Amino acid sequence: MQIPALLRSKQAALHVVTVVVALCSFAYELAYAELLTVLYGGTVTQYGLTIGLFFFSLGVGSYLARHLDDSRESNFFRTELYIGVIAPLGVLFVVWVNAGQALAALPPLVEQVVVRIPVVLVGVLSGLELPMLLSMVEDESDTTGRLSDGVRTFVSGVDTAAYRAASLIFHTSRDGNEYNIYSSVLAMDYLGGLLGALAFVFYLYPEVGLVGSVAGLAFLNCLAALLFSLRFSAHGWNRFSADRSVVTHERVSAVVVCVLLTVVLGGALAQNEAVNNEVTSYYMENAIEQEYPRDTIEATVTDQYTTEYQQVTYYDRTWVGEGNNTAFPGKSEQCLRLGTAIQLCESWAESYHHGLVDVPLSMYENSTDTDVLVLGGGDWIAANNLREHNVSVDLVDVDSAFMQQAKTDDLLERYHEDAYEYEHLTVYQQDAFEFLETTTDTYDLILLDLPGATDDDLLHLYSTEFYSLLTERLSPDGVVGTWAYTQYAYPEHYHTYMNTLAEAGFSNVLDYWAYDDLNNDGNRQLGERFFLLTPDGAQPSIDPANGSAYVRQHDDSYNATAWTTTPTYEGYEPSSIFQPNYNLIIEQRVTDDN
Repeated sequence: MQIPALLRSKQAALHVVTVVVALCSFAYELAYAELLTVLYGGTVTQYGLTIGLFFFSLGVGSYLARHLDDSRESNFFRTELYIGVIAPLGVLFVVWVNAGQALAALPPLVEQVVVRIPVVLVGVLSGLELPMLLSMVEDESDTTGRLSDGVRTFVSGVDTAAYRAASLIFHTSRDGNEYNIYSSVLAMDYLGGLLGALAFVFYLYPEVGLVGSVAGLAFLNCLAALLFSLRFSAHGWNRFSADRSVVTHERVSAVVVCVLLTVVLGGALAQNEAVNNEVTSYYMENAIEQEYPRDTIEATVTDQYTTEYQQVTYYDRTWVGEGNNTAFPGKSEQCLRLGTAIQLCESWAESYHHGLVDVPLSMYENSTDTDVLVLGGGDWIAANNLREHNVSVDLVDVDSAFMQQAKTDDLLERYHEDAYEYEHLTVYQQDAFEFLETTTDTYDLILLDLPGATDDDLLHLYSTEFYSLLTERLSPDGVVGTWAYTQYAYPEHYHTYMNTLAEAGFSNVLDYWAYDDLNNDGNRQLGERFFLLTPDGAQPSIDPANGSAYVRQHDDSYNATAWTTTPTYEGYEPSSIFQPNYNLIIEQRVTDDN
């Protein structure tokens, strides 16, 4: 088969290689930024620091490239090989540091520096690539500095279009204009960056996952190195070569390592789901165990899957500490997490939903004339409790995949009892904020069964704009009910949250707890904490006599509750969409330890 003239050109091959390695480099940057966001929270912080460090490291690598010797083919081969090793190992290193105890005794700042070492290493190596490619393209050009005819034919149409576009807004000239080597290689480098961003955003991350994405990119780096070495071989593929050189003046051992690494990375890419599950299980199990006193809880991931919006993880937590288990009854129990935030455990799933639903509904008539809006609640358990009160329910959750899985999930269906079939339930697959902006309905009770503020992707649901929309959707006697973090465990979050509520118009707050015998020792314990919120106007009272059996059981506590003015705190700015207050972001802890 005749090879097209364009592909026979070494300059053309170098331009193609430039696109490939730039694609990998930019996609690595996005992968590391997202990994750090998942593990440490703060999208703006992690992406900003990663991009800044990466571009600085590119500059360092570009400067260091001047000290490399003239055997550029060999150096380029080694650069791709090193990236193929360091990039995937860097992901595992970051996960290990975050999940383990290796740096626990050191200041947090040290950990934040250490986990960014892979970003710097990959950035420096990527910075070596462009100067070497520029030099090699220049070496392949003729004495006039032109590119070969094959490349010039390929780019002539693009060059003409670019000239005409530039003529619209700049002074231009065709006199003596030659297609410049540096501009052509830089153009390919920028094109590769765009393709890397598109590939990561629209395919790699959603379809392959973080770990699989980096393995796939490293595979591409190694494959590019091997193909590059074949195209620019100084000798044939002959392992008996007298000078022990195989390709690009490189030793046999390096080429063999590159081949083996390519095979391993290709296998990891082919089994990306299994690889992602193994890494995720390792991280989640270690992270969960660190939330408890040392050597008391052992976590075992039993199942997991990823939707468009979140990682869903099922696990067993087992008591392995000395003495009696004070956290939950029995030896072990099953739990569920969405992302890194705990969603429910068997020991408190019922008491949580009694507190969220039953307590505020004791203020209202239990009939279909009472309209309730649930924001979140895709596990259907809140809907089940509402069904028992025979009220009309609108449920809004953005994650339709999770809601569908929850219908037949072995753990969740024990608590929701097919509540999705409730005849007075209407479901909306929509972001809660967007729903509030578009609906004109009003509700007697709005329940927020939303994730905690564990990263800034959720801060729009903790903003003055969001809570202002809630005030507009309440009936004259309406109340908002939500679970809450305690001010003792998370004072920064609590103070900022209270100021945000007050700024949005919620001038009154009533706080209470859910109660249960969480470990079956015969004593009542505090479970989750909740707030009821109202703007100026009516302040309905919790009425145990009008409540469920759960509310009547704890009537002594609920009769003692009272509305108070929403507290405000000096030095804490309310959070808004366009000026978020990152004090709201919390480091997740187990719910039943709060």
